[in-house]
Amino acid sequence: MTTLSSLTALGLCCALGNSKAEVWRNAMAGSQAGMRQRTDLLAAGQSVIVGEVRAALPDHSAWPKPYRTRNNQLAALAFSQIADDVAALRSQFGAERIAVIIGSSTSGIAEGEQALALQIQQQQFAPDFDYQMQEMAAPAEFISWLADVSGPAYAISTACSSSAKALISAQTLLQANLADAVIVGGVDSLCQLTLQGFAALEAVSAGLCQPFSANRDGINIGEAAALFVMQRGNSGIALLGGGASSDAHHMSAPQPQGLGAIAAINQACQRAGISAQQLDYINLHGTATALNDSMESAALAALGLQQVAASSSKGMTGHTLGAAGAIEAALCWLMLSDYNPQHYLIPHCWDGAADPQLPQLKLVQPGQQQALRYCLSSSFAFGGNNVALILGTTA
Repeated sequence: MTTLSSLTALGLCCALGNSKAEVWRNAMAGSQAGMRQRTDLLAAGQSVIVGEVRAALPDHSAWPKPYRTRNNQLAALAFSQIADDVAALRSQFGAERIAVIIGSSTSGIAEGEQALALQIQQQQFAPDFDYQMQEMAAPAEFISWLADVSGPAYAISTACSSSAKALISAQTLLQANLADAVIVGGVDSLCQLTLQGFAALEAVSAGLCQPFSANRDGINIGEAAALFVMQRGNSGIALLGGGASSDAHHMSAPQPQGLGAIAAINQACQRAGISAQQLDYINLHGTATALNDSMESAALAALGLQQVAASSSKGMTGHTLGAAGAIEAALCWLMLSDYNPQHYLIPHCWDGAADPQLPQLKLVQPGQQQALRYCLSSSFAFGGNNVALILGTTA
């Protein structure tokens, strides 16, 4: 059984909103208002629906040049919501005892795309471009600078499981006594590289994504940032256990029976000291691709979890890639928190056309209520990277 790691503060922004209250309110409404058409992310001006953060982002003009990216602006918006908590911990423990672990798959690649386009046109890079903007470690280094902390700082980039894996890594860091608190989460921003890559795989939806539907035809990409403060302890909402596995099956397709997913979920339950049947809610990875939804439903059926309330939030946020694990853990955190005194569950947004070829799951209806103690959040990434997190209350 894993030593408890309390998640004592949370800041986030995504297509659902730019604060905990706004995200929760819109999630409960099943809002897809943040899912918007863009024509600048695919070749030839092709239209695509993405989950977009629409907020006045922090001004980055006074930041060191390597930090001036939209990705870091999203991270800064999330960090502003936990800055006071971090300042108090810095005074209590010292800057060197606060670590930073961030999951990301894009970093500042969007700025790199713009710089390369200019270089092709004018044979020189813009003076405000710095190659360090697009290094994967950049978000962690930026948050460490912004928070004025000097503990271990690093990034994890394992595609769509990145920030879920970051939460497990933060827990390990605390257990090893290498830090007294960790700023942990994920951030990813929209860029052409990601959209065109998924489009080349024929994995992008022509409309709004439809997880587990017979009509599903692919994902909507999104952008987001979610940052937790994690500390040792057993109060409030905690990461009770995490599990990780590798399919070793295929670079972009999951193992069809979900053996890796099953292994990760079983490991998370074991570390949380519970059985899978004690789960109250599952935040599905639910990308709305043919193979992922098939694998995930098969894995949950094999675990006997078809009657556990479950939903995919990607119809409201888009698939936020490296930030997805943290954003979906944040939605579980909000469900378990005082933001949810009436015990509502996050609804499953789709067209309602169940796929008869899949094991049927107990998908959450709008307005559904249920007492909660244990929530599972699953992230399944390219390369067979599977992560399962169990969040729960410790009271």
